[in-house]
Formats: sequence, structure tokens, C-alpha cells
Amino acid sequence: MSEIETYTTDEIEAGRLLFARPWAFQTSVTDMANLPEAAGTEIAFAGRSNVGKSTLINALTGRKGLARTSSTPGRTQMLNFFSAPETPLTFVDMPGYGYAQAPKDLVEAWTALVFSYLRGRPNLRRVFLLIDSRHGLKKNDLETMALLDKAAVVYQIVLTKADKIKPTQLARLEADTLVALKKRIAAHPEVISTSSEKQKGIDDLRAEIARFTSF
Repeated sequence: MSEIETYTTDEIEAGRLLFARPWAFQTSVTDMANLPEAAGTEIAFAGRSNVGKSTLINALTGRKGLARTSSTPGRTQMLNFFSAPETPLTFVDMPGYGYAQAPKDLVEAWTALVFSYLRGRPNLRRVFLLIDSRHGLKKNDLETMALLDKAAVVYQIVLTKADKIKPTQLARLEADTLVALKKRIAAHPEVISTSSEKQKGIDDLRAEIARFTSF
């Protein structure tokens, strides 16, 4: 049975060192023609609008203003690339999905960009799919998982805002999510629970990401 992943002291330290580097914004793109060269390794962060992607990226890097946050869902409308010196790793903040109040044509443009990126990026190693712990997997999340399965892009569930529910509720959600992942061909069979506010799970997520690179 799949379990919640645990990390060694060395892996935790590797993650700390990776994100102690001066991560910085690289570029934003609104169409596939302007994507940076597919060099090194990329990971991406996806999730519903207001799931806490930008806040999580800021917590990982220890830089509050690196990824823009907003109380208005759907503010991230581009693929935003971030990198650090002397590491082959780039991470990508993807537009949030599921924001019904945005104009339909804008939502369709975001969706087309994201799907094209997922299908056509040869150096994309993993998508971290963020799920709000207070709500669990919703229809939009399941649709995104189905797309990732079809595109054969490996993805891993990261539960956000884990401090907002009781420990017993979180444990139940983790178990239910692991069961759901068994039915998904491209899903990584482990879940990481996080709280950017309380720093819960941040070291674990850093350690997981550090597995994609070496120094």
C-alpha cells in the first residue's frame, strides 16, 4: 500500500541547500512560441485558483515576494519560470484553473497554453498538483489528473493549507487521496501535506524536489 513519503536527514539537507540558493524570476510566457529553451530539468506547480501555489513557492524559496500572490483568484495568467545559479533545475508556476468568474475566452486561452505545455515539454519531469486540504479532490482536479494521465506526465499530489483542518481529518484525506491515486496511471503514489503558514511539510517538499538534481 502507498504511504506518506519519509525523507532521510541527508535528503532534507539537500533540499535545504537547493532552496538556499538565490532563486529568481526568469521569464513569463503567454504562448508556446516564447518558451525558454528546454534545457536541464523542469518541474511545474499546478492547481485550482486560490489553492496557494504562489504562497507555497515563496515558502519553498524563503522569498515572500518571488511569486506574486493575490486575494483575487486567477491572477496568474501566464507560465512563470524561476531558476537559480548553478543548478539545472527550473520550476514553473502554471495558471490556476477552475476560476469560473474569468471571461470564457481568457479561461480557454489559459487552458490551451497549459495543456500545450504539458504535452510538449520534453524536459518536464514532474507536475506537483496542489489540492486544498479543506476541499479535497474536486471535479476540476480530477479532469486535470485525467489530462496528465493521457499526456503521460508524472504528477504528485501536494495538499496545501493542512493547518486549516484537524489532524484526524488530514489523515483521512491523505488516505482517501492515496486510494484515488491507485487508479491513475501517471500519478506518483505518495502525497505530501503542507502548510506555508506553519512551514509544515516544506522541508519534505524541498527534499522531494532535490531528488531531481545533484550538485
